Amino acid sequence: MNDKQTPDAIYAKPHDQIVDFEFNDAVARVFPDMIRRSVPGYGTLITMLGLLAEEYTQPNSNIYDLGCSLGAASLSMRRRIPHHDCRIIAVDNSEAMTKQCSDNIADDLSPIEVNVLCADIRELKFERASVIVLNFTLQFLPPEQRLQLLQNIYTDLLPGGVLVLSEKIVFDDADEAELLDKLHLTFKKANGYSELEISQKRSALENVLIPESMPEHHQRLKAIGFKQSSCWFQCFNFASILAIK
Repeated sequence: MNDKQTPDAIYAKPHDQIVDFEFNDAVARVFPDMIRRSVPGYGTLITMLGLLAEEYTQPNSNIYDLGCSLGAASLSMRRRIPHHDCRIIAVDNSEAMTKQCSDNIADDLSPIEVNVLCADIRELKFERASVIVLNFTLQFLPPEQRLQLLQNIYTDLLPGGVLVLSEKIVFDDADEAELLDKLHLTFKKANGYSELEISQKRSALENVLIPESMPEHHQRLKAIGFKQSSCWFQCFNFASILAIK
């Protein structure tokens, strides 16, 4: 992926009206800078996804990156998967994202095949899937549609296959929630975001990104049938779960 990042200034000036956040051309142009400055630990998480893919990818299987954005997770996994008969299928419903993702994949010389699709992940069939990644994607689906997607994923995963589910999370304990929200705010300010930018982006995401708690995630994965789900990564109010079929 191109290391030159366009600075995120989408919310740097006052907006007359704050509209719901969407992954459009403007966001795609600044996305690497935006997510680096907004999601604590994101770079470490992406690197570790490569190691998880190396550990859990099965020969002659498919790896799905659902909500792939610009392809960071796909590229990390592509460079670590040991089986050259595997294929990564990177999916996003934003044409702006998949166009740039395709360019980023084309610039990478790793041997694993990658197919980039502009599609709705709720309508996919996951064929011969040994690893499926939802990296900060489920939180953007309406809550009432999340169970069905996860059930589809579980049904189509190969035995021993894994789901990696990364999400912003909320906390039932009020003191814990206040502490981690405060630390996340400090993180964003330390990365150069102003009060105005933080406030306007929060408003834009309010009806679009709806987080859930870790117990909610674990209980749902268990109910679906996953034999194990473990939180393998957390930084402030962002976490990732490894669920094994």
